[in-house]
Amino acid sequence: MKHYICLLSILSVLSCGETNKKGQDTEQETVLEKAKRIHEKVITIDTHNDINVHNFTDSLNYTQRLETQINLPKMEEGGLDVTWLIVYTGQDTLTDEGYAKAEENAISKFESIHRLCEEIAPDKIELALTSDDVKRIHAAGKKVAMIGVENAYPMGNDLANFEKYYDLGARYISLAHNGHSQFSDSNTGEKDSVWLHNGLSKLGQEAVKEMNRLGIMVDVSHPSKEAMKQMIALSKAPIIASHSSARALCDHSRNLDDEQLKLMKENGGVVQTVAFSSYLNTEKDKAYNAYMKSILEKVADSMGLEWYTRDQFSSLTDTQKETFMKNYPKVKKIGAAIADKSPDTPPMVDVSDFVNHIDYIVDLIGIDYVGISSDFDGGGGIKGWSDASETFNVTLELVKRGYTEEEIAQLWGENLLRVLDEVQAVAKDMQKS
Repeated sequence: MKHYICLLSILSVLSCGETNKKGQDTEQETVLEKAKRIHEKVITIDTHNDINVHNFTDSLNYTQRLETQINLPKMEEGGLDVTWLIVYTGQDTLTDEGYAKAEENAISKFESIHRLCEEIAPDKIELALTSDDVKRIHAAGKKVAMIGVENAYPMGNDLANFEKYYDLGARYISLAHNGHSQFSDSNTGEKDSVWLHNGLSKLGQEAVKEMNRLGIMVDVSHPSKEAMKQMIALSKAPIIASHSSARALCDHSRNLDDEQLKLMKENGGVVQTVAFSSYLNTEKDKAYNAYMKSILEKVADSMGLEWYTRDQFSSLTDTQKETFMKNYPKVKKIGAAIADKSPDTPPMVDVSDFVNHIDYIVDLIGIDYVGISSDFDGGGGIKGWSDASETFNVTLELVKRGYTEEEIAQLWGENLLRVLDEVQAVAKDMQKS
């Protein structure tokens, strides 16, 4: 009897195996194979990755698998082809002294990116200035770097600096960050309804025209809604939101509401949906971060480090900021490993939450106006796309949702490159007249 039951069990397993081969398992395998094929074929572009200049030296750089979320080995592993490396400067006082200090920071980041592409690893990564460059470099088997400027604050009051930054490789610029700049109000004004310009300053209006003339994409991810509307009214070329998601799904001032999303479509621009947990699902993000706070503090303390929350960051000294950012990836990685083993850990914001925002924006304004970004090494990263090595998981989720190869190619980069082409075409026309 025991032998009979055993035989039935074996036959049952074999039968299930046959069924699975013809049914669900095969379908799942086909989805995986399809996603891999598409991911290898399309050019994958992430429009926002922050950098630390200390990771661009002869002894420590992106040819190594650093703790950073972005580096060449992780890009290779995850199949990420193009990284927009960011020249970011935090907001400070609107004074000549503040501008001079910020300019020094910005130039050091430009120099770091050029050093990577021209001295450290020219055989592995190259700087692109046009969509043709992107395609040529990708076809040559190398990774692609592009440069975005997050906050025009370092340019002071001199519009000539836009051309200087353009010559250094900048192909998109945001006129503000967290705090009102000399060019534009920031989304952060929503907290207290205190505005400096009620949108753009006169200098900011001239800056939009100058970016149009040069062929620089105008980035509206950090400026206020009113500033964004004024930029669209002024700009002769399409604009971008380099790293923003849908406000209807997550009510954060960094996201775009339906009116803004529809304006992006009318303008012909592109919204680069961002994998930043607090811009995707506030409830899940708050619950997870509240749980993680004590874990990260304990990890930092065990390493002899001070640990700060995001809202404390603006009050830190430059030295404190530098030390924190240098150690942040290590502390976070150890903390995440501890949380993974705990049954009490709340669910993290994940790739599914991210693609929900892509779905929403696509449904509202159409596939032609949506793209992808991570904000890696600047606070971005979610479960399933925690660094560049997991980039494939985004494509896999898109395939599961029913997106076609053509649509995935658009989302991963073709829409963004189309906007860049149009911006540069407008610039050529303006320069002729």
